[in-house]
Amino acid sequence: MEIKKIILKLEVFDDKAKQKAMKNVSSLPGVTSISVDMKDKKLTVIGDVDPVCIVSKLRKFCRTEILSVGPAKEPEKKKEEPKKEEPKKEEKKDAKEQLADLVKAHQAFYPQYAPHYYVRSVEEDPNACVIC
Repeated sequence: MEIKKIILKLEVFDDKAKQKAMKNVSSLPGVTSISVDMKDKKLTVIGDVDPVCIVSKLRKFCRTEILSVGPAKEPEKKKEEPKKEEPKKEEKKDAKEQLADLVKAHQAFYPQYAPHYYVRSVEEDPNACVIC
């Protein structure tokens, strides 16, 4: 495995709970470093450890959520020249237009799943439920 940086959100309210969380996580094999930000209620763990194991240890005494999992060191960014803006080919569509396009594409590709409506009258089926 590789060394990962795991950021978790904890619901801890005092130093006792914080110490308990740090002690439980530090007991896991592969943990290199641990830091807690009480202001944002975030726990950062760096090491060769499974995030699910960390969460299972912490959920025994406080509510825990995984915020992010990524490489421990961010790759160095090369200095690049400012990119020239290319002319926009299409204007951005709003969410409703995008959804309508997706539905049309789906119906064209999967016609068997297109919505089918069947309307029956009381004369055709006299035993059907009718609300008056």
